[in-house]
Amino acid sequence: MQNLELKKGMLVQEVGWDEDCDPALSEAVEDLIGSVLLEDDTDEVVDVVILWWRQGDGDLVDRLMDVMGPLSDDGCVWVFTPKTGLDGHVEPAVIAESAQTAGMMQTKTGGLGEWAGARLALRKGSVPKR
Repeated sequence: MQNLELKKGMLVQEVGWDEDCDPALSEAVEDLIGSVLLEDDTDEVVDVVILWWRQGDGDLVDRLMDVMGPLSDDGCVWVFTPKTGLDGHVEPAVIAESAQTAGMMQTKTGGLGEWAGARLALRKGSVPKR
């Protein structure tokens, strides 16, 4: 969990959570930040968006554009996808290409149990819409 670079007091929005997600990961994030995760419809400006994403969830570029809305200028998006070989796995190249199209860049990856995480940050000159 340390590789997510989360700190106490950060506002973190969770998007795309479903029954197949790992509730222990969500709870660990809440423990790190000291508060509950914000839902899809928050009006808050957030530091981090956690996006649970699986193959078949739709167009990742569109979804990234949506989650950039409440993101602070120096915020990031963590895309969690099932690891290779698991149902719903998304190839890392798809995430990297979608990020680039959405005005973001992949800066880090890491494993979180049965989920893989990809950290996406706004490219310089890309300002989230509010």
